[in-house]
Amino acid sequence: MSVLTYVTPAGLRERGWTDAMVRGLLGEPDVQGRDPRRWSVAPVRLYLLARVEAVERAPEFAACAAAAGPGSAAARAAADKRRRAVLAAIRAEPIRVPMLPGPELERRAVRHRRLTAEDRPGDGGGGGPGPGRGPGPGPAGALVRWQVDYLRHALGRYDTLLDGLFGATGRAEAERLLRRRVYEAIAQAYPRLAAECRRRIR
Repeated sequence: MSVLTYVTPAGLRERGWTDAMVRGLLGEPDVQGRDPRRWSVAPVRLYLLARVEAVERAPEFAACAAAAGPGSAAARAAADKRRRAVLAAIRAEPIRVPMLPGPELERRAVRHRRLTAEDRPGDGGGGGPGPGRGPGPGPAGALVRWQVDYLRHALGRYDTLLDGLFGATGRAEAERLLRRRVYEAIAQAYPRLAAECRRRIR
């Protein structure tokens, strides 16, 4: 057993857990018994780190932490720790933009625009080109916007980096950072789309 994969009750308190939250959200410890390395009257209680982190990403954990006292030092420390970890992950994650020939990117962008327009209530997609037609002139800059929209959609998997942040606990800051990094990556991969990406960052 690797102790690095488990959390003690003291470790849980440092992460912002209260005893009531441990009982209600985690239940019984994953490992319980005597520590063979040292003599102690109190039994060893260990919680699997993967299970703890999974619960911390759930909305129920944020609700319980708020109910336990959002102004407490432990709750503030836990929220700040999660915020800093998410921001660090967003800064470190390489953003890999799919590289497509111009005509193929335009074709996919037009198709994506048509599909999203059809999904809007009361919008039959009339603003886009008809089936089997090319992109057409459209409004000025529309095709550029559609291409950026498509690429942003294609990079939606990076939104999972925001997991673990709920409400206003650093989420707005993290969303701004992720949005900026994604649009900067698109602009670098497709310089002709850079002006639209800069406009969206602003």
